[in-house]
Amino acid sequence: MKSVFVINGFLSSGKTQFINYTLAQPYFRTKGTTLLIVCEEGEEEYDDRILKATNTVKIEIENEEDIEASKLMELEKKYKPSRVVVEYNGMWNYKNFKLPFGWKLEQQITLIDATTFELYYTNMRSLLAEMMRKSEMIIFNRADDLTDKLPGYKRNVKALNQSAEIIFEGEEGEINATLDEELPFDIKADTIELTDDTYGAFYIDALDNIDRYKDKTIVFTACAMIPGDYAKEVFVPGRSIMTCCAEDIQFLGFPCKYEKSSEIKNHSWVKVTCKLNREYFDGYKAEGPVLTAIKVEPAKAPKNEVISFV
Repeated sequence: MKSVFVINGFLSSGKTQFINYTLAQPYFRTKGTTLLIVCEEGEEEYDDRILKATNTVKIEIENEEDIEASKLMELEKKYKPSRVVVEYNGMWNYKNFKLPFGWKLEQQITLIDATTFELYYTNMRSLLAEMMRKSEMIIFNRADDLTDKLPGYKRNVKALNQSAEIIFEGEEGEINATLDEELPFDIKADTIELTDDTYGAFYIDALDNIDRYKDKTIVFTACAMIPGDYAKEVFVPGRSIMTCCAEDIQFLGFPCKYEKSSEIKNHSWVKVTCKLNREYFDGYKAEGPVLTAIKVEPAKAPKNEVISFV
């Protein structure tokens, strides 16, 4: 099985610099040849000394149709690489990129120029979403003068990819960005009543900050999902949220312990009054946000069953 590392992002996001640096690190050294497939020519150039020292062969691909499975197999036959690194073109739709048989995606990393993130998020959200959706790590470069906006950027990314590690880099190194900016509801209140406009913000914030909801009562209207593989007396109240486009709708909800969950009809609408705590849950295979119902009442379906996250 051939290991593949994909580095994607828009032009001038720092992909080449990142790959140059990574290839030179002792932890990334390997026996045999590394095939570096470059799909975009930017201002930064690859260091020929690093390529030679790491036995890396650089191949440039200019057209999107040329990075398909059969042509990649031709490169494998010619160079017999031990692994493959792909600098993917940010203007090519990543969902169209398919690996040949025997190639395994080992890691996907997305790089973003923080100074242009808002522009791309507003105007090219679908392309950006495809890049970030399955990335294990998302790195924002040039973030020095944007510290007040970084928590919002982090929340936008979390809406698309809840498990990704998000890193903000400045000239002096990593910048800490917690989601402590003003929330669209009163976090100090004993009871927090969520609306269509605030549920998404609550869900993303609770992923990172479970403990600040401890001892608070959460009230919201939700669609009830009854997954068959969950434990008894558990259902999932949540909302369908469109983070990018109609094709990108996903259901976001936390497991909720409720002794009468068997009486709830799947896909019915309910008003949930509950507590949120950090607990181990089999569905997570780890600790995470778990709701405990105080009261569950039938509710009318909202006018907009799918809500937007912006």
